[in-house]
Amino acid sequence: MRDRHGSPFEHNSMTFLISAPIFVFREFMRHRVGWSYNEESGRYRELQPVFYVPDESRKLVQEGRPGKYVFVEGTQAQQELVGRVMEDSYRQSYEAYQEMLAAGVAREVARSVLPVGLYSSMYATCNARSLMHFLGLRTQHELAKVPSFPQREIEMVGERMEAEWARLMPLTYAAFNANGRVAP
Repeated sequence: MRDRHGSPFEHNSMTFLISAPIFVFREFMRHRVGWSYNEESGRYRELQPVFYVPDESRKLVQEGRPGKYVFVEGTQAQQELVGRVMEDSYRQSYEAYQEMLAAGVAREVARSVLPVGLYSSMYATCNARSLMHFLGLRTQHELAKVPSFPQREIEMVGERMEAEWARLMPLTYAAFNANGRVAP
C-alpha cells in the first residue's frame, strides 16, 4: 500500500549546531512543529563579543511597498554607515555589559543591554519533513512552486543546512526539489 502522507519523512532526525545572530534565532523559533532547540544561555556563562555586521554582499536598501518590495544594493556611503554605526553600538553595549558584570550584577540581568546582533549558538533538531517546510519558507529557489522572500541572514543558515541534508538524504532531497520544494 502506498502512503500518500508525509509521515514517513518524520521517522528520522538531524541535529545541526548553528551559530548566528540572535535575530536569526527569533526567525527560527517561529518553526515549532517538529523542531527542538537548545540555545546557549547567557545566564550561566559570560557571552563573548561576537556581533553581526553585514558584508558588502548584503543588499541594504528596501524598495517598494510592504509585501511587494525588493532589496537593492546600497551605496558605499550606506555600507560604511551601517558598519560604523553597528560597530559603535556593539562596542558601547558590550562595554556596559562588562561594567555591570565587573560590579557584580548577575549575568541574567547584565545581558539585557546586549543587542540582537550578538551571535549565539544552538542545537536545532528536526526531521526531514520539518526541514523541508523550513527550507520552503526560508530559502529562495528557482524550483519552488511557492515563492518565498526570507530575510537573507536566515536564508544563509538554511542554505548551509540544506547542503548537509542533501548529502545525508539525497533521494529525499531530490524528491523535495522535484515536488516544487513543498513539504509533504
